[in-house]
Amino acid sequence: MSARRPRLRGRVRRLPAWTATLYWKAAVFITAMCCLLAVMVGVLVHVLVDRQTQNRARGAALAELDRTVAAYVAGQPLGRNAAVDPPDLPAPLREMAVQRQERGTQLADHRGRPAMWAVTPVTGGKALAVHLDYSEQAAALRGLDRAITGSAGAAVVVTLVAGLVSVSRITRRLHHTAQVARRISTGDLDARVNDPRAERPGRAQDEAAAVAAALDAMAASLQARLHSEQRFTADVAHELRTPLAGLHAAAGLLPPGRPTDMVRDRVGALVRLTEDLLEISRLDAQVERADLDVHRLGLLAERAVRATGTATEVRVVRDARVETDRRRLERVLGNLVANAHKHGRPPVVVTVDGRLITVRDHGDGYPAYLLQQGPQRFRSQSGGAAGGRRTGHGLGLTIATGQAHVLGATIRFTNAPDGGAVTELRLPPGAGTGGQGADAAVACDRREGLEGLKEREELEELEGRSLRP
Repeated sequence: MSARRPRLRGRVRRLPAWTATLYWKAAVFITAMCCLLAVMVGVLVHVLVDRQTQNRARGAALAELDRTVAAYVAGQPLGRNAAVDPPDLPAPLREMAVQRQERGTQLADHRGRPAMWAVTPVTGGKALAVHLDYSEQAAALRGLDRAITGSAGAAVVVTLVAGLVSVSRITRRLHHTAQVARRISTGDLDARVNDPRAERPGRAQDEAAAVAAALDAMAASLQARLHSEQRFTADVAHELRTPLAGLHAAAGLLPPGRPTDMVRDRVGALVRLTEDLLEISRLDAQVERADLDVHRLGLLAERAVRATGTATEVRVVRDARVETDRRRLERVLGNLVANAHKHGRPPVVVTVDGRLITVRDHGDGYPAYLLQQGPQRFRSQSGGAAGGRRTGHGLGLTIATGQAHVLGATIRFTNAPDGGAVTELRLPPGAGTGGQGADAAVACDRREGLEGLKEREELEELEGRSLRP
């Protein structure tokens, strides 16, 4: 049984990316069509002019042959362009006159120059032939070919430039439409194409204007629906705060016991959900503003982790002073750590490396939809710690992403190769070195020195409070 020989596949050569653009496709198409049209017109003109020139030369040769035959019959001199059986007479003409006894003409060479031959049979089985110089006609035809080539090249260039100018106007409009679409996809719902052709209903619209009008209409509709949902969410959360506050106070008056603990737990969950909805509404409305100050990132990370009351390891590889909003940054880190413990598995590690903070657990990792589309409200991930159950409301990561945007930070969700979810929070560059930044850093050091003990006491108090049953 013979072994099958593997088939060798050659590497497929891919065309450059610029060849896929409409601009260059139009350039290639216009150039190819112009060249094809120029070749067709040039060949047609060349053939027609050549045929007319040869017909005139044949007529002149036959007229000269008639005069030569008359002189031959009268016994007069034949002239310098006529002869009987000339040695350079083309063989087809000699055969036509001698064997078939017919008259004929042919364009051939005479002493290295083009000439139009005319032949007729005479007595004695001979051929009487005349030749007229065809050099001027051949030169004129070559000049015509050069003119056709030059004019065709100029026409191709002019047509190509005009075509590319027209196509570039369309491609610029399409590129602008694509940029607006990308801005809308990133959350800028105020972006519009505002194509002037689309704003005039009575004016004829091309495809680019139709696409621009459709995109603007879609963005306006999406913006209206989103604002309606934001207003609804904000109104509902705001209206729920008062009765929930009363319910929370009433739950505090219940006698101790298991039912009371269950009621208080559920009321607390409703209160936290209402506060999250209000926070998301403010983030969606883009009314949040960061209160910037200079802080040590390592100390902020430790404080935020201790406030969660979880067993989370904090590793400070390289500390840095950052200009940020302390409350918002702690909110972001707290949500990330809480999500890691809720949906992942320990150990949960927070690493500070300069302006980069990494939160990693060792669970099943983020689901595919979250990696592709980002966090989505009311769509909770299935955590490994939860045994595949859907827990929570999916608002923690949404709030973390929104607050990071307010801080000007970037947040990235990935999965580790060896398992576990990884969240990278990168803070923007800010004050910290030189000028006012240096003064702020010195003030930060002094404040940390004076308030270090107080902060440690607060952290210990938070830690002890979180560990109470």
